[in-house]
Amino acid sequence: MKNVIILGASGNIAKHVIDILINKDDISLTLFLRNKSRIRNNDVSKARIIEGDVLDYDQLKQALQEQDIIYANLAGDLEAMAKNIVHSMKETGVKKIIFISSIGIYNLPVKPVLIPYRKAADVIEASSFEYTILRPTWFSNTDEVDYEITRKDEPEKGSVISQKSLATFIATLIQSPEKYARENLGINKPDS
Repeated sequence: MKNVIILGASGNIAKHVIDILINKDDISLTLFLRNKSRIRNNDVSKARIIEGDVLDYDQLKQALQEQDIIYANLAGDLEAMAKNIVHSMKETGVKKIIFISSIGIYNLPVKPVLIPYRKAADVIEASSFEYTILRPTWFSNTDEVDYEITRKDEPEKGSVISQKSLATFIATLIQSPEKYARENLGINKPDS
């Protein structure tokens, strides 16, 4: 049984990940979010739900107890959140994190809107943990699963990816956490 916590569980991508994982017998889901009324999934009856803020270190550390994998789907002060997550992982023994960043964080000069994403990715990469950082292109609501990945040292491709495609890849990483360990990946729809 893998204990998986989703930080920012009310987000659009997280919604799809929850729908994929909720009925997996080998996964125990914990949903961590500021307001549980914002969960839009049809069925979360098998999930543990915790209201809290990633910026509140004590709440986060408590939520990470006995977790195996973190999937962070966050917005806001990303660098401070990443620092809290890494510190909490050290304290609780969690070894794996999947962290959503953004396309374009390694373009120079970095666009101001992307600086928080870059700083958070830098914090995660500087840790000793098994991370997978994802840098998706812009999201679409298309009902399809079609994606390709690029490594950090390769040029990013594409301009769009469906939320369902990104969620499917995240679910694959959760189910096989050894894949793409300590990697920073661009992800997009091929030929987009």
